[in-house]
Amino acid sequence: MSDPKLRRRFGGRSSASAGAETVLAPRSALRQQPGSGEQAREEARRHVALIEGSTPHLSAETRDLLRNRLRITAILFFVGFFAYIILNAILTGFAGVSWFYFFSHPYIRLAFAVTLVLGLLSVKLCRRCALSLGKLRFAELAVFGCPALFFIKVNYDWLLASIALPDGRAYMPGICEGWLALMLVYALFIPNHWRRALAVLTPMALAPLVMNGYLWATSDQYRRLFERPEFGNYILIGETVTMGMALLAATVGVHTIGTLRRQVFAARQLGQYRLKQRLGSGGMGEVYLAEHEMMKRPCAVKLIRPEKAGDPRMLARFEREVRATAKLSHWNSIDIYDYGRTADGTFYYVMEFLPGHNVGEIVEDYGPIPPARAVYLMDQVCSALNEAHGIGLVHRDIKPANIFCAYRGGVCDVAKLLDFGLAKPSSLEGNGEMQLTMEGTVTGSPLFMSPEQASGEDQLDGRSDIYSLGAVMYFILTGQPPFMADSPLKVIIAHAAEDVVPPRQLNPALPIELEEIVMRCLEKDPDDRFQDVLSLQRALRDLVFGETWSSELAAEWWSCNGCPERKKLAAELIEAAAV
Repeated sequence: MSDPKLRRRFGGRSSASAGAETVLAPRSALRQQPGSGEQAREEARRHVALIEGSTPHLSAETRDLLRNRLRITAILFFVGFFAYIILNAILTGFAGVSWFYFFSHPYIRLAFAVTLVLGLLSVKLCRRCALSLGKLRFAELAVFGCPALFFIKVNYDWLLASIALPDGRAYMPGICEGWLALMLVYALFIPNHWRRALAVLTPMALAPLVMNGYLWATSDQYRRLFERPEFGNYILIGETVTMGMALLAATVGVHTIGTLRRQVFAARQLGQYRLKQRLGSGGMGEVYLAEHEMMKRPCAVKLIRPEKAGDPRMLARFEREVRATAKLSHWNSIDIYDYGRTADGTFYYVMEFLPGHNVGEIVEDYGPIPPARAVYLMDQVCSALNEAHGIGLVHRDIKPANIFCAYRGGVCDVAKLLDFGLAKPSSLEGNGEMQLTMEGTVTGSPLFMSPEQASGEDQLDGRSDIYSLGAVMYFILTGQPPFMADSPLKVIIAHAAEDVVPPRQLNPALPIELEEIVMRCLEKDPDDRFQDVLSLQRALRDLVFGETWSSELAAEWWSCNGCPERKKLAAELIEAAAV
């Protein structure tokens, strides 16, 4: 799918799509190419944090939070030191001092060095490569250590220069301001246990006092100045009390923030399910990777918050639909494990966790799907739809993101149909996926919705799903949806009024019999389509190809496209959860 507009509309590989977000762990966790056994084990260990038994410190989540906070801190310090250099350059120009003197000044040279280090750290922390907790702690030391070294140099020289002034003008300057700022930033931004925070903050608090103590021990001039009551009292009382209070406040602040984080973490437990990591969000809520507390089984939890639904009746409808969907037992339907409500009215339901791709990602990564494989997958989807239609469920949002190509039970290319009537986004998503919902009128994805669905009809039957399934087949066989436009409204109008370009004009290799099936699915009048999904399934099964697709061929295809590594990582994640 090379067209950037199409990629933006479709959502591409975004995990925020309604289907992919449900079951797909972050692609970076599963995208690695096969390597040595040790590399695979290390990669698996790095991602086991997604489903490991969590402590209040949330190891994987803490690493992500620490990295984000360090990045923000490094950028703030970089901006501050860069502004310091620019301000001094401006003052140098006004004072008429030579630029040679400016660039040779030790403070400016040190500021340049600190700015360079902070800039490099900002870039490193912004990159997507994985960083261990040890490396992040080293980065933490560098981010705060470089400004601390600058403050030590500047403060010490300032003290020496101030006490050496002649004619009774000598004085003892206050040097706490920079250290107070450093302690404040550390307490606010860096997630920590209070004991470790105390160990880091104490040297910052002691730094001004240690410098004054060192001068008192080594400089007679300083001791004579220190004997003057106004200066001695200032040092003994002013700076000591200031830094002591700052140390106490910063440590208590770190403890308070840490307590709040643990409370938030505890609040993220839904009954027997502990939320691990957000996989994505849609118009109606968020999807999280989670685990069952007792069984340690990975699963996906979708939260639908009252403020997202906007109407209690809509939440009640979701609950009814989840209850109905939970009755589905077909191998090719997504399994619903559980559902419920939290004390604040949030509705949630729990689904199986699936390793694999949705068919849209396969098209994006590898191009149109060969006819035999497309029929193999659609045959399974028809089986799932047949059970759903049999109990009165109409999907209403069939699209590539909701058809998942999974690895289950030792078999590749197991098609899973996701989100039966559950994914109803309320607006055009910011991620670019062209989805539109106007309550009571339009629900679904305009690229793949039926004309009657586009016109806002309330009473949809299985033939609407057959149209959407035909639109998906058109997409996976040609690489583009039946209609494309620069707005959802134009696409909706096209579904209702315009003729579809026959797929063989885009992909001449398609069998004409398969084209006829797709075009019949895409008839405007529901009476002209297949009248039930079993009829469509029989027509697909009657097709004859030179080489019939099978799970064995699927395993061979995946072995050439990274599937073994995906399977291995997914298996190790599940095994780690079981342990």
